[in-house]
Amino acid sequence: MSDIWEGLRAAAWLLISFDADLWEITLRSLRVTLTALLIACVIAMPLGALLVLRRFWARRFVIALLNSLMGLPPVVVGLIVYLMLSRSGPFGVLNLLFTPTAMVIAQVIIITPLIASITHQALRELWSEYHDLLISLNTSIFQRVRTLLWDGRRTLLTAALAGFGRAIGEVGAIMVVGGNIDNATRVLTTAIALETGKGDFAMALGLGMVLIGLAVTVNLAIHWLTGTERAGRW
Repeated sequence: MSDIWEGLRAAAWLLISFDADLWEITLRSLRVTLTALLIACVIAMPLGALLVLRRFWARRFVIALLNSLMGLPPVVVGLIVYLMLSRSGPFGVLNLLFTPTAMVIAQVIIITPLIASITHQALRELWSEYHDLLISLNTSIFQRVRTLLWDGRRTLLTAALAGFGRAIGEVGAIMVVGGNIDNATRVLTTAIALETGKGDFAMALGLGMVLIGLAVTVNLAIHWLTGTERAGRW
């Protein structure tokens, strides 16, 4: 219990003292995660909608693959991205390894199948309601995708938040491709792993409390900005 209380005190002190390193690490965590989330949503949500609307011979295989990739081991993703970005890899010339960009790429690969799968499940029911109307209006595939994404936006918020939750707490892939370099690629999760390895459990718990608070704050902010849970909105 003493370690827990020490962790709480460490977290409070880090916040009250406006620790420069903490704010730098926190902002980097947010920047990397939100960038990856935006890219993943741009890819995954239209993909999920297209899987609802289009019928093709490999459709069931693609859906099953997305569902399987939801549990893709992050450390394996990190290894693959590492090999692709290393000097001997096909993209080594870009010098992206051990940079925030490499961390973003790894997170996009991890959360895209999750967001796409949830989007597909959410929009499938919505399409059953809109099917006859949109067909009778002779809408294009682009118009149908846009309509489903817009009218299902509150449900899709759940998909985005699920992706954010998985990305902000990721450590395995981030450690492999980012290297946990101070003032360059260190984020909250890798800092927690570092402090735990050093035996500074109070600091590790403090950083953990900050990470939990950050995740909760972002979720509440998104719900507040989008008007979720207001009277008459659900």
